[in-house]
Amino acid sequence: MLKHTQTYEIMVPETVGVKQTSLVMGKHSGRHAFVHKLEELGYHLAGNQLEDAFVRFKTLADRKKHVYDEDIEALVDEEIATAQDHIKLVSLSVIAGTRGPQRATMKLDIDGKPAIEEREGNGPVDAVFNCIKAMVPHDAVLELYQVHAVTEGTDAQAEVSVRLSEHGRSVTAKGADPDTLVASARAYLAALNKLVARRLRGQPEERRLHSTDVG
Repeated sequence: MLKHTQTYEIMVPETVGVKQTSLVMGKHSGRHAFVHKLEELGYHLAGNQLEDAFVRFKTLADRKKHVYDEDIEALVDEEIATAQDHIKLVSLSVIAGTRGPQRATMKLDIDGKPAIEEREGNGPVDAVFNCIKAMVPHDAVLELYQVHAVTEGTDAQAEVSVRLSEHGRSVTAKGADPDTLVASARAYLAALNKLVARRLRGQPEERRLHSTDVG
């Protein structure tokens, strides 16, 4: 069907001044359509990276009616950027609202080992970040926390930007998810992983094998 556009187009794109058709993805889109869309956007993934990206796409498609190009770009960019991370988000649940206190429960994968923590905070985002600090102690200072929508609509993915500063040097990272709190956790962990990688690059080989501590 992808090769023969006449099966789903009533006119050619050029008739209305468009160079080509851009298919909107959804929960019924299969692997072939996903790979085709990636190639259309300039991405060439293979192996585990492709599999992980496809799984995340299907999860996103189950939560959104339409998955746009910007959604896929945010998803794949994050997948590529975090492929070698030492610290990965496994799950997150947050209790928030007017009654408080806000509480987050988080599970991380730290170099292949699971870690679980529960923390309160001055708001749900603070509770999420407090969980991370409890499992990965560090002295980095949060310099920037910024949220914007990847696309339009109430089901749009939130893209969060986080900048952490440590010893006068800063790193910035992004995280995307339809849940703003999950996107916040992904962004903070992505920035923290950059600090971890920087620390490991500056350590002797023996120390590298035993430490992801950034504090």
